[in-house]
This record gives sequence, structure tokens and C-alpha cells, in this order.
Amino acid sequence: MKNTKLFILTTLGVFCTTFTASAWSVNNFLMTGPKAYLTYSTSVAVGAQHGIEECKFQFAWERWNCPESALQLSTHNGLRSATRETSFVHAISSAGVMYTLTRNCSMGDFDNCGCDDSRNGRIGGRGWVWGGCSDNVEFGERISKLFVDALETGQDSRALMNLHNNEAGRLAVKSTMKRTCKCHGVSGSCSIQTCWLQLAEFREIGNYLKIKHDQSLKLEMDKRRMRAGNSADNRGAIAEAFSSLVATELIFLEDSPDYCVRNASLGLHGTEGRECLQSGKNLSQWEKRSCRRLCTECGLKVEEKRTETVSSCNCKFHWCCTVKCEQCRQVVTKHYCARRERDQSPNSNRRKHRTHRR
Repeated sequence: MKNTKLFILTTLGVFCTTFTASAWSVNNFLMTGPKAYLTYSTSVAVGAQHGIEECKFQFAWERWNCPESALQLSTHNGLRSATRETSFVHAISSAGVMYTLTRNCSMGDFDNCGCDDSRNGRIGGRGWVWGGCSDNVEFGERISKLFVDALETGQDSRALMNLHNNEAGRLAVKSTMKRTCKCHGVSGSCSIQTCWLQLAEFREIGNYLKIKHDQSLKLEMDKRRMRAGNSADNRGAIAEAFSSLVATELIFLEDSPDYCVRNASLGLHGTEGRECLQSGKNLSQWEKRSCRRLCTECGLKVEEKRTETVSSCNCKFHWCCTVKCEQCRQVVTKHYCARRERDQSPNSNRRKHRTHRR
């Protein structure tokens, strides 16, 4: 067992330069995997990192912006939360691991796995048949379960919530797959097509799960039937609550804390000092409203800061053989959330929209 752990940690060390924020969680994924599947540990680590990066992208302009503590709080036995943000963390991490395992399988990175050709030759619809190299999502799903779901060893409502959201993440990978086709026929007539299933871009999976997060459901437990420990009443109440859930939906048990305010015990930094967007090309309405959401509604003011940057420009090639560039200066304006001068704390004023705590 010591040799097994050493091998896993050595593998993880390859990613240390980019995985510092998520090493704790990735290490947990790897430690739970069975010895027979150590060959997949690199893909699991990469997949977990993809999930974390996508989480940070999706919540970049939210009050909760997928901080470094996010995965730790969702998996550590003593600090586990059960908020809607936790539900997204589990879903996107699970999706990332499955996605990477599936893609590496189809690329031939594993000796015992390749394309999914189980439907090849069958008629798929009018004018097309299954063929080509479909991504093997069944393999990715099976192996990812062995690593990710193994983190949940309890039988309480939080463990079942995490398992449910893990599964919702895997189902998101399947739901977003694309059918790709190639035409066949005389002189390009495309009289028949050969089609296969491909993974969507991971960004599309992230967008899909972000919508699921926004529509996530709070699961109300029957507290009168809940008892301490794993009593029959407790298990019965939990089973009843989870029995009617739709597998593709994200669920949570607890309301989110106030993300405007710093809370060291929960690993929350608050929104003071956060950058927001007021102007720029191709900004969405959600991004344009980020200063109001992060600053104004949190009792903070929007502070403008200008910095001068120097970069090489107007570079020209001179024979032979040098490149000469000019030094261009540009003033960049950015906006940040700052404490109001008369306020002692960022939450001293009564904020509007306190129930909307993204």
C-alpha cells in the first residue's frame, strides 16, 4: 500500500505547478482509486483540474467565484457544506474526470480501451447508419465512478446528495454529445451517411451545468423522522426524500451563506477587492452588471484604477536578421469593489437583494 501511495503522489507531483489550488481534492480522488486502475490516475488528475478551471470560468463574475477552498469544503468530513455551489463543484468535477477518461480512451491512450463501435453497422435513422469512432463514454463513466464516488463512504443525506450530483455531472457529459456524420455516395450525392457520437467541448458542458446550478432544487428533509446516526427512521426519511429526484437535476440541502462578507471559518473572502466589469467589447448583460452585483448590492463602492502598461509593438524585420520593435504605452482602466469611506465594514449598510447570494 505504501508503494501504491508513493506512485500516486509521484504522478500528482507532475501537476503540482498548476494544481496547487486543487491538489487536496485531486489527491483524494487518486487515493480512493483501486490499485488495478492506477494507470488512469493521470487522466483523473487532469480531469479534476479541468473541472476546477471550468468552475472558475463559470463563476468569474459571481459573488461566489469558486475559491480554492471550494473542493475542500465539499469533501472534508468535518467541513462539508451542502449548498447549491457545492452541488456544482461535485457535478463539474465528476464531469471533468469522466470527460478526460473518455477522450483519452478514444485517442488510444489506454491499452484496454478504444472507440465505442458497439452500434456500428446498425441503421440509426433515415439515410444514415452508425459507424466511425464514437467516444466511449461508458468506459469513462465506469472508471470515473470508481474514483470520484469512492469519496462518499457515509449513508447520510450529504453523502447521497454528493453522489446524486456526481451522477448529474456524468449525465451532462452524455446529454451534450454531438452526432457527427460523413457523406457517402456517387459524385458526392450523400445518399447515405455514416454517423458517430463525439464529446462536446467541455465549455458546453460547463454552460449546461451552470444552468442546472441556477435551477437547482433544495431538498427538504422530514426533520421529524430524522434521528442521530444511521437509524431505520433516518435512513427511511433520506430514502423517501431522494426517491422522487430527477437524476439530471442538481440538488442542495442548505441555503448559501452571505458571499458578500468575508468568513474565514468557511474560507470565504467576500467581494471587497474583487474586480468587476463596467465596459468592454462583447460583454454579456450578466458581465455588465457585475459591478452592481459584486459591489453596490454588497454595500461597497466601485473604485476606478488606472495603470500604465508597456509592451512591444509595431515590430519590423530587418535584413539580416533582427527584429526591432517600438515600446507602446497604454493606460488600462479597471474597476474594483472598495469599502465606503464612512463604513467600518463592508456589510454595515443594509444591502438590497440579500436573498440573491450568488
